[in-house]
Amino acid sequence: MTPDVVTMDKIVSLCKRRGFVFPSSEIYGGIGSSYDYGHYGVLLKNNVKAQWWRALLQERDDVVALDSAIIQHPRTWEASGHLAGFTDPLVDCRFCKKRFRADKLEDGVCGQKPSKKPGETSDCDLTEARNFNLMFQTTVGPVQDEGATVYLRPETAQGIFLNFKQYLQFARKKPPFGIAQIGKSFRNEITPGNFIFRTREFEQMEMEFFVPPDEAQKWHEHWLAERYDWYIRLGIRRDHLRLRAHEQDELSHYSSATSDVEYLYPIGWQELEGVANRGNFDLTQHAEYSRQNLEYVDTVSGDRYIPHVIEPAAGADRAMLAFLVDAYDEDEIEGEARTVLRLHPQLAPVKAAVLPLVKKDGQPELAREIEHVLRERFQVEYDEGGAIGRRYRRQDEIGTPWAITVDHQSLTDRTVTIRDRDSLAQERVAVDALPGLLEERLRAPWQSPKPGD
Repeated sequence: MTPDVVTMDKIVSLCKRRGFVFPSSEIYGGIGSSYDYGHYGVLLKNNVKAQWWRALLQERDDVVALDSAIIQHPRTWEASGHLAGFTDPLVDCRFCKKRFRADKLEDGVCGQKPSKKPGETSDCDLTEARNFNLMFQTTVGPVQDEGATVYLRPETAQGIFLNFKQYLQFARKKPPFGIAQIGKSFRNEITPGNFIFRTREFEQMEMEFFVPPDEAQKWHEHWLAERYDWYIRLGIRRDHLRLRAHEQDELSHYSSATSDVEYLYPIGWQELEGVANRGNFDLTQHAEYSRQNLEYVDTVSGDRYIPHVIEPAAGADRAMLAFLVDAYDEDEIEGEARTVLRLHPQLAPVKAAVLPLVKKDGQPELAREIEHVLRERFQVEYDEGGAIGRRYRRQDEIGTPWAITVDHQSLTDRTVTIRDRDSLAQERVAVDALPGLLEERLRAPWQSPKPGD
């Protein structure tokens, strides 16, 4: 495998410099592991989510959409087991006052000597481990003492299970079928970190696929292949992606099989998405706690069963980070260093930049005309500030696949130069042909030009 030039520090620097992602509340000193998404970050993450919706809804007819509430009935978390068992082991250092996960001390950093792990120095004085519930707790009602205790959801999945019976009634679907949603989840992580890889507030792309019990294994294998291929189709290099089955001691108590889609981040192989066979645990629990019948009844055969569930669960933030890392590259053009994001064109925040060569002689007016036409179909950007080379570099850094330059010749024959981000090839194209050409290029299969299998 060819070594990558990318590091997490370079990604963090690029994201802040170009307004993708930056620390939240920075004017007050920030708040740990909390980030705001700027203009290009919003566009990129929206494109990631749009491609997920496209793969699950537009390209299939057996998945329907949901947007469930963040605050749900507190009994939800009793039934799901989160209230009793959604914990991590916590230890405190009495000396430096930092907190660490007891089972992840090898990932921690000593508060006094960053080159050491917690417990490795003579000053470290770690407490006994105790369980720490990861759910954020709050109350509903105008007066806290009188309000009911509720929780910010730690996952989006439970909202789907709560609505399963509703969907049987109005969605005209029967197993096998799925309910998908994208939404915020909240986990009071003890040691969040590694930029947007692990934060306390994050966005999930999650789907529960309900199947007859005897078809669960078949559908688990189906969704493993589907989700792995989704990342490949969007440009992730194969040698940076793998499927890893959980060992027996890693499985959740309700899971008979779980595999992770893992990506080779600069911090090593890490989970990008999990695909679990959850059995019928969730629906059975909610049926018991709610006293509602959550069976599916086949009106043709008369069979009655509680469906088993296959769950592909991905993080939108982690996926965005993986696409950024995989796209990051550095090269040299005419002796000048260049940083470039080689993003799949469908993911790129901006599809094309329209650049007048000079700010006079009618070039800005024609460039604005082109921008106006293209903006009806694509996210485009107009830029007339600075030397043309500097403007190219800026668009390369935000991942714009094509730069359209209006020059003196454009005013006489209504042609422009279109420059490719990756190959740097330039060709002359008629202005009127631009919309169709860009649409054709966006639909074309794409593979990262970076070295990789």
